[in-house]
Amino acid sequence: MRQHISLMKLEKNPLYPVFLKTSQLQILIVGGGFVALEKMEFLFKSSPNSAVTLVSPMLREETSKCVDKNKVAYIKDSYHKKYLEGKHLVIATTDQPSVNLEVYNDCRSKNILVNVADNPPLCDFYMGGIVTKGNLKIAISTNAKSPTMAKRIRQYLEDFLPDQMDELLEKLHTYRNKLKGDFEEKVEAMNELTKKMMEK
Repeated sequence: MRQHISLMKLEKNPLYPVFLKTSQLQILIVGGGFVALEKMEFLFKSSPNSAVTLVSPMLREETSKCVDKNKVAYIKDSYHKKYLEGKHLVIATTDQPSVNLEVYNDCRSKNILVNVADNPPLCDFYMGGIVTKGNLKIAISTNAKSPTMAKRIRQYLEDFLPDQMDELLEKLHTYRNKLKGDFEEKVEAMNELTKKMMEK
């Protein structure tokens, strides 16, 4: 039992976080129900200029409102692999496992990153918790172990981090632009400054 607990403590989240310019990527959402709505709201809250297309033979009223509000390109049709053309990211949200699996397999064959909602083995990426304070953005992942915990950590950080954080970042940006010397010297100066700030 002790050995099992020790091994559990050594486990680490292997995911690599990235911040995508979703306004420059083409995103496809397959499905028009509540899960599609949830994914869209999450996406547009963090990245309001995301370029999104949604394909589904039907839309729930709430999903339709989100589509209209965010100027999502809506295709009223069942999923077909032709809709993957030109897409960089795909999110499958239908209530039909066979359709979601088809989306996954089609994406894999075309080297397109795919997320099948609520099915971690069929995901190349997860949509984790996100904290935003102006230009500061923090991504939170539990490696799909507990999305609820990620949500609680997000709420804690949103309350903990001051609203003036963006003002501080702007001042640091201005200071960095005024520094003399090469890249390495600027990095060293910024490291020293921010280290002193964190010690206060």
